[in-house]
Amino acid sequence: MSSVSAPTAAGTTPDARKRAAIVGGGVIGVSWAALFLAHGMEVVVSDPRPDIKEIVRAGLAEIAPTLTELGLPTEHLTDRLSFEADLATAVAQADVVQENGPERLDLKQEIWRTVEESAPAHALLATSTSSIPATAIAAGLSRPERLVVGHPFNPPHLVPLVEVVPGEKTSPEVVREAVGFYASLGKKPQVLHKEIPGFVANRLQSALFRECVHLVGEGVVTEEELDEIVTSSIGLRWAVAGPFRTFHLGGGPEGLPHFIEHLGRAMADHMWPALGNPTLDDATIALLSGQARDAFGDGTVEELAAARDRAQITLMRALGETPDRQTADPLRPPAPAGL
Repeated sequence: MSSVSAPTAAGTTPDARKRAAIVGGGVIGVSWAALFLAHGMEVVVSDPRPDIKEIVRAGLAEIAPTLTELGLPTEHLTDRLSFEADLATAVAQADVVQENGPERLDLKQEIWRTVEESAPAHALLATSTSSIPATAIAAGLSRPERLVVGHPFNPPHLVPLVEVVPGEKTSPEVVREAVGFYASLGKKPQVLHKEIPGFVANRLQSALFRECVHLVGEGVVTEEELDEIVTSSIGLRWAVAGPFRTFHLGGGPEGLPHFIEHLGRAMADHMWPALGNPTLDDATIALLSGQARDAFGDGTVEELAAARDRAQITLMRALGETPDRQTADPLRPPAPAGL
C-alpha cells in the first residue's frame, strides 16, 4: 500500500467539497451533520424513518452549544440542511457521502450499491462503520476502489480522531482525499496500514473495558471507584502521551527497550495471564446496571454528556487540539496522518 501525503491544513477545504449526503440520521449521522454544517457545507440527510426531521433537528440543537465552545459558527446552522428519504436522489449531487447505517454487512452492501449507481464520479465515498472492513462492504461494487472507511470516535463533532481504513482495492488517491477532507474539518485522520475488525481505537477501548468489567465483577472496586482511578491516572497520562510513549519515558535514558527488558517481561509473564476474561451473563449485567444507577443516577444522560463535553473541550484546549486553538504541544508532536 502506497504512502499518503500529509493533509491540508485544518480550516481549509482541499477540494471544494461543499455538498454532503449523510446516510443514516442516528447519533453518529447527526454528529457528522452538525460538523459539516458548522463548516459551511450543504447537508442532505437520507433516512427512511418518518420522524427523522424532528430527530435530527433536536440532535443539532443539543450539539450547537458544543460547536460554539469549539469556536465554530452555529447561527442559521440548519439553513443548509435538507432531507431526502430516497437514497439515490439524496446522493445524486453529493461531493461527499458519509454512511452511518446499522452494523449489518448485507444492509451496507445494499446501500453502497445504490450510492455507487447514483453519486457523482468525483464524490468521496466513506463509511462510518465501527467494525466491518471496507473490503467486505465493497465486495459487490463495480468500483470498489472508491470506498474507504472513515470511522470517527464518538461524537464526531467533538473528538478529533478519524480512522481512515482502506480496503484491499481502495485507491491511494481516495485515501489521500479522505485524509485531506477530514483534516479540513479540524479532525485528526489516522490511516491504518491494514484492515482489522474493530480497527484500533475500539479494540483498545474494548480491551480496557473487558478488564474493567472483570474488576467490578470480582468486587475489587465499584464502577464509580474504577472511573476515578482511570481519570486520575492513565486517563490523564494517555491524554498527553500514549501507552508507548509513556512506557518509553518509563524506561529512563534508554527508553522503551530498557522498560521492556526490566518491567515489560514481568508484565507479560505475570500480569497478562492474570487479566480477566468476563462474560456479560445476566448476573454481570444486573451488577453493572445496578452500580450505574447508584453512581450516575442523579443526572440524566443528557446532563452527564453535556458535563463530559465541557470537560473534554477544556482538556482539548489545554492540549491545543480545538479548532480555535491550533497551537502545537511541544511534548507531543502531531502523529503523521500518512501510512
